[in-house]
Amino acid sequence: MKSDVPSQTAKPASRIADVDALRGFALLGILQVNIMAFASVFYGLPTGGPEQSIGFNDLVQLIISTIFEMKFYLLFSFLFGYSVTLQMQSAVRAGEAFIPRFLRRQAGLWIVGLLHAVLLFHGDILTTYAVLGVILLIWRNKPDRTLVKSAVWLIGITAMLWALLGMLQWMASDVQDPAQDLLNAQYAYMAYSGSFGTVIMQHINELQVMWVILLLIQAPCALAMFLLGFLAGRHQFLAQPELYKPYLKPAIKAGLFIGLPASLITALTALLGSGTQWEIFGLALSLVTAPLLTFGIIALMLRFFGTKHGQFWRDALAPAGRMALSNYLLQSLICSFIFYGFGLGLIEKTTAIINVLIGLSVFTVQLFVSRWWMRHYYYGPLEWLLRALTIGRWPDFRKPNARLGV
Repeated sequence: MKSDVPSQTAKPASRIADVDALRGFALLGILQVNIMAFASVFYGLPTGGPEQSIGFNDLVQLIISTIFEMKFYLLFSFLFGYSVTLQMQSAVRAGEAFIPRFLRRQAGLWIVGLLHAVLLFHGDILTTYAVLGVILLIWRNKPDRTLVKSAVWLIGITAMLWALLGMLQWMASDVQDPAQDLLNAQYAYMAYSGSFGTVIMQHINELQVMWVILLLIQAPCALAMFLLGFLAGRHQFLAQPELYKPYLKPAIKAGLFIGLPASLITALTALLGSGTQWEIFGLALSLVTAPLLTFGIIALMLRFFGTKHGQFWRDALAPAGRMALSNYLLQSLICSFIFYGFGLGLIEKTTAIINVLIGLSVFTVQLFVSRWWMRHYYYGPLEWLLRALTIGRWPDFRKPNARLGV
């Protein structure tokens, strides 16, 4: 049986720039998906929006769905699993037991996620990550082959269950009721256009459905990526380019020639077959192939970071990735202000391309703010609080040069 300690834990602590940059890049993809949910009450409804014709707005959403939906939360999940091994190394360096520290951290993450889900965004993933992180501990001493097999089984069984559900819907000729979806959307619009209190009540109502979706779709796939990320972290994969470089080209090919076409098919079934069994079949296909596109994206970014221009963007993205939790919640806070009634109230008043531009603008500002912040502080604000809960004491916050006004 393997030890609780990943290999080569005797090395001193150091940030892995590629990991931080990938995490920062994941923030952009997650924002581009989440902003669609903030901007429209029809996002995610089985029968989609009221318009029947396909226009430019739909084409933009098709691109976002093809490239970003599911793939970037899988990227985040992979990096979460990787970071668990870094936390294990940190506990060893501190001479403390890993499990109590980790459980405190996950409890704190769950509380932050619950507040995020109720107050800002019902599509929160943090509560799921908090629970799945604890479940991941079951595999921490398992051999590499077991981690891979478990990940494959998690994805495969989830996809088969959804494919079976599609078959059952096809046999029953069951189609979602557009009138009921329209009524639900109207209720949601009234709530999100109202006060902070009505927004909170709507979030609580939608969480009853959202947690089922998280359990049946996102949770098993996220756990699978946790396992693969943990495996990569166990061997310090991303810290050693000589280890991952041979895998970049095959991963890019698999992403471009399998993952990307399958993702486009999934997006088309959601656009053209919304509320039918075809959308469910598309989801089942995506569950199997989305990890391939995710790893293709990781490989492309790692190859890019190795170039002269790529190093510039790696250094620009890394500070945002180092305070990813704070940035993730800040994105929700900004989107809430832009689209909900207690702020600018722009829900259902923007187009898809405007939403993309808003997302890019918000993320660009976050890059500059994160760079400034990490020059003066060791952690992002929420990262600092979570770190304090993890280690049981207040860690240093300001850097010495910040105290001197430098």
